[in-house]
Amino acid sequence: MAWQLSYYSPKVAALIDAWPAGVRACFMRIAQTMAVHGPDLGMPHTRAMGGGLFEVRAKGREGIGRAFYCTVIGQRIVILHAFIKKTEQTPARELETARARLKEVKT
Repeated sequence: MAWQLSYYSPKVAALIDAWPAGVRACFMRIAQTMAVHGPDLGMPHTRAMGGGLFEVRAKGREGIGRAFYCTVIGQRIVILHAFIKKTEQTPARELETARARLKEVKT
């Protein structure tokens, strides 16, 4: 059975829609692969962040995008938060947003 992708909110979908074309295209390719093969693709496409939180690692000529996600019962993948990466480290604020939404989705 295929996995179903959904977004935490329309705002998260809009954030990804606003990404530069190359980064967005990379995200869409990874998302389609996840829908077929499941959410755990491993590096360089996805990475576990601990506590049930994972990230999609989208890259394009224009930059790097990160989308945090979790899995829920019924083979569903929920994209919790997304941002364009500007520094080497993932900003703590972005991670906190994703972790707060993860708690919401999992309860």
